[in-house]
Amino acid sequence: MTSTVTALRIARATDAEPDADTVVAAARGERWAQAVVLDRYAQPVWALVCRVLGRAGRGHLAEDISQDALLAVLRSLPRYEPQIPSRFGAWVLTIAARTALSEIRRRREVAPMIEVADDDAPAPDRRAEGRDLERAVAIAVDGLSPEFRAAFVLRAYHELGYAEIAAALGIDIGTVKSRLWRARAQLQAALDEVRNG
Repeated sequence: MTSTVTALRIARATDAEPDADTVVAAARGERWAQAVVLDRYAQPVWALVCRVLGRAGRGHLAEDISQDALLAVLRSLPRYEPQIPSRFGAWVLTIAARTALSEIRRRREVAPMIEVADDDAPAPDRRAEGRDLERAVAIAVDGLSPEFRAAFVLRAYHELGYAEIAAALGIDIGTVKSRLWRARAQLQAALDEVRNG
């Protein structure tokens, strides 16, 4: 298994959510509870921001936007209203996605990000093959428009449902489905081109 796949599993916001008492305490401004929320979501927020921003999301920009998103989470906690079946993590990632998309709109240009991770496979040819596939997938994802990429990242990497993605991006569920379908079609075409090229 590649370290990229392992990193994706770590970055997913499907781990244990903070309990309701912790969220309420964080909303009241209790620092211990806010620290729990920040510790739990710092990595998933950073991973989401990096993927939505593409290459521009590497380094200080991703750190700055992640910090902005986490501060927005803390500021918004008093207004957080638990909704079923929404999870607290989906709400946090909604804020992160909107923060990253706002930065994209502000900058109007996002360069593709090529992310090559270490591979734990013992054979050099398997490592090279795995890296080539990872590179092709990263390039294909970064080639998507920011709106398609955001929907795809929220679904594929953070496992949000259609309703959660719709809420995160401020669009209706039909638009989410359309963007995901078009993103998958574009990714498939890009990967077919790599395989046949």
